[in-house]
Amino acid sequence: MSRRRATGTSRTASSSSVLSDGRLERWLAAVVATPGLTAIDDPEEARHVLLDKALTALPLLGDGPVVDVGSGGGSPGLPLAAERSDLEFVLLEASRRKAGFLEGAAKELANVSVLCARAEEHGAGAGREAYGTALARALAPPPVAAEWVLPLVRTGGIAVLYVGLSTDETAVSTVAGELSAELEESPPGFLVLRKTGPTPERFPRRPGVARKRPLA
Repeated sequence: MSRRRATGTSRTASSSSVLSDGRLERWLAAVVATPGLTAIDDPEEARHVLLDKALTALPLLGDGPVVDVGSGGGSPGLPLAAERSDLEFVLLEASRRKAGFLEGAAKELANVSVLCARAEEHGAGAGREAYGTALARALAPPPVAAEWVLPLVRTGGIAVLYVGLSTDETAVSTVAGELSAELEESPPGFLVLRKTGPTPERFPRRPGVARKRPLA
């Protein structure tokens, strides 16, 4: 597999500016207070997990638009959008209830929009190869997440997967190869996949198929 060094903006992941942003303070409080968005009930832990850890991807972001796939309560998309107001962010969420929450939170960020749809449906329609960067955090096992997000990325763009330290990189690289992408050298906690060509016509597969029959 090819392992080029991951590239992106030269900005470093610092939460100093966004931590003082009242919009994100209100968002964090709302996430903790809203049932079904997070199991975290401590505000400081929520800040660490949902904001600080989300921002560790800041140096990896490529071109826009950026799509946060399975955005849930809005992490990592909302913190990154607050820090990168020059990029357009789309929060993609299949749950109508969660999308409704996101729509309320996104009103305070002019560069954020919300779309209620499954990744497979969006990747087969208007979202196919429409994004410069795709993000996936706690979406699905990494090989499955890779199959869901890569059809959304245009040639030359990147998918950034938040992963654990024990992730099977070989499996993710195999899936990437099936979808015209390659695994780049990535920092701990991430896998960065570079799209090298158009998405093959057979992808995305129908909703639910990737989880039931993963490519690797």
